[in-house]
Amino acid sequence: MMIHDTPLALVRLLMLLPLAAGLSAAPSAAQTETAKPPVEAQPHFGNIARTVGWMLPNVHLLQVPLDDAVSARAWTNYLSFLDYDRAYFLQADIAEFEAERDRLDDAVRAGDLSFAYAVFARFKQRLAERLATVDTLLEAGFDFTVPESYQWKRKEAPWPATPGEQDDLWRRRIKNEYLGFQIAREYGESNRLARAQAATNSLALAAGATGVVDRAAAGVTNGLPAITPEAFVRKRYEQFRIVIEDSDADWVLERFLGALAAAYDPHTAYMPPAAVEDFTIDMNLSLSGIGALLSPEDGAAKIMEIIPGGPAARDTRESRLVPGDKIIGVGQDQAPVEDVLHLPLNKIVRKIRGKKGTRVVLQVISAADPSGGSTRIVDLIRDDVKLEEQAATGHVARVTLSNGTSRAFGVVKLPTFYGSMTSNPRDPGFRSCTVDLAAIIAAMNDDIEGLILDLRGNGGGSLREAVDLTGRFIRIGPVVQQREGRRLLVHTDRDPAVTFRKPMIVLVNRASASASEIVAAALQDYGRAVIIGDSRTHGKGSVQTIVPLSTSDPRMGSMKITVANYYRITGGSTQLRGVEPDLVIPSVLEHLDMGEDKLPNPMPWTRIPATEFSPVYDLAPLIPVLASNLQHRARDDARYQQHLREVEHVREASRRTTLPLDYATRFQLYAAEREIQRADADEGGGDAALDAVPERRRRQDTRDDVVLDQALRVLADLADLQQGVAIDPALDRNALDAQDWLRRIFQP
Repeated sequence: MMIHDTPLALVRLLMLLPLAAGLSAAPSAAQTETAKPPVEAQPHFGNIARTVGWMLPNVHLLQVPLDDAVSARAWTNYLSFLDYDRAYFLQADIAEFEAERDRLDDAVRAGDLSFAYAVFARFKQRLAERLATVDTLLEAGFDFTVPESYQWKRKEAPWPATPGEQDDLWRRRIKNEYLGFQIAREYGESNRLARAQAATNSLALAAGATGVVDRAAAGVTNGLPAITPEAFVRKRYEQFRIVIEDSDADWVLERFLGALAAAYDPHTAYMPPAAVEDFTIDMNLSLSGIGALLSPEDGAAKIMEIIPGGPAARDTRESRLVPGDKIIGVGQDQAPVEDVLHLPLNKIVRKIRGKKGTRVVLQVISAADPSGGSTRIVDLIRDDVKLEEQAATGHVARVTLSNGTSRAFGVVKLPTFYGSMTSNPRDPGFRSCTVDLAAIIAAMNDDIEGLILDLRGNGGGSLREAVDLTGRFIRIGPVVQQREGRRLLVHTDRDPAVTFRKPMIVLVNRASASASEIVAAALQDYGRAVIIGDSRTHGKGSVQTIVPLSTSDPRMGSMKITVANYYRITGGSTQLRGVEPDLVIPSVLEHLDMGEDKLPNPMPWTRIPATEFSPVYDLAPLIPVLASNLQHRARDDARYQQHLREVEHVREASRRTTLPLDYATRFQLYAAEREIQRADADEGGGDAALDAVPERRRRQDTRDDVVLDQALRVLADLADLQQGVAIDPALDRNALDAQDWLRRIFQP
């Protein structure tokens, strides 16, 4: 099964390591008699480690031996996962761990996981010590007149050398969090009151009044949020403590083997059995369950959102689930309800999921009684839950140009390349983003002059869907090349059906990756679409496959392992370099630490010979014209210029490594940031040139709308330059229109 995984596992410094002969995990004074027993490896984990240790050097594309160099990278990955900003461990801990830096390869082959569990135990010990420090700091209070700063970027900083140095680091850290919350609260309240006062003044002027207007009638209140900065900070660390305390042996194993896998490349990973199930759910956009979005809180599973259309949403009883409820027990049909308090969230979720048509019983603390003094029982019949927030959506956008003419264009948003494992559209539960997109376009094809395919934030998905979807915009031909060792495979669209023939733009950003880059690169190489967005996309040019570790033992899990690279039809890879747009309209992601080159151990960029293909259109002569028109419009567009100022502000902020801890300087800094954001929001609140399409306003935030609005105007120029046609039907005798294609694939 070939896939292109979503890289917004960007933060995947993943984790792992084995062995640590003499590594101790001495109990901390902060631990109590009621502390949980230490987390230890289960007997079959050694077999899992040995199998992974064999598979990585023998199946991975690079064929790199599992040696001391890989061991050192895995060692770094695991410590980075547990202590990313180097605040919990001491240099003495790291020196102790150092003895195993080059021995993890031997440990894995021997099935020895002791290092991973000993390091995790030490981390829990340091966490307990630090949480005790948090309470002490909050009780003592802070002096916000002292001109000092906090270094918040500590990825490359040294670990604290002494307990005293660590205490000072945490004093600044907690002071920073306390001050940040306090200023945000006070700034928000002061500005809310200022806006309310302005509204009050307007009411008075409109009424011709000279007296005092009723502040309550004007919506003015002096109340502050109930939560205090102390409570805010304590809550954050208490939640983190619960997550770590509730982490079990499986959790440590997954991160341990993940760190080893990431030593080969950032997209290779160990997948426990449940993770494979999650992958299938993502591809099908469907699961059988109750239809609720859950989040861990206080050891329970808190209901954050009820998914429309699911069993929980269809329940009309007084006892029905509502956001804020906390699930503390789960039962299966007539079986007793099992206590799930402090069970890892993923395990609670798997107890709630189940076969369609079966009954699940939930013990719930009501949102209306957060004290937990009373609970209620809610039973539901599991049913399919469609995850439609990831499905393709589209709308017609109407834009009025400076000459007064009104134009209509299609906008299709595709959050991910989803698709069922089966390719037969008549199979039950079949899903395909290509089919969904074709249906959306067919419904508005006659009413639009051009199309924007919005792939911003799309991290990838099914390779098959990427090839099929590209094929909806070209006649036939190669889409992407794939090389596995010496074997070269060309993925080709062989279906002459063309869903859309008119001018196109593809929107991308730094978060567009993998399958998104395949589609954008192919449509750019064919001259089929103009690419607009950040200076480049994410840069993931590798292919993964899922390989089970055992065919007989389901406990073993699987490996998602890199087995190939893909290349553009022109020969160059998108690995590291991504896709460079024809026109740059930056988003706020432009200057963030996003991209393949920001991940640990990325694979290098390479090139292979180009394959033969026939371009659809020569867009090269049109790009300078489109760029000139864009620059001319943007120069006089106050809303777009404000957007550029925000992008520049993000660039400056991303370069800042420290934050001031005196109140006056920090307030000034925060106020400046908020004013930039408010100006952008105010400018983006409406545009007389665009229809206020509610659906679009819900899906796009303001800054993205600025990019979309500019892209619509570029599309108007492109439609004029291409005279409304990108593929000439007269040159394509075998082509089918979109409606014919949809009828053909679904015919019995």
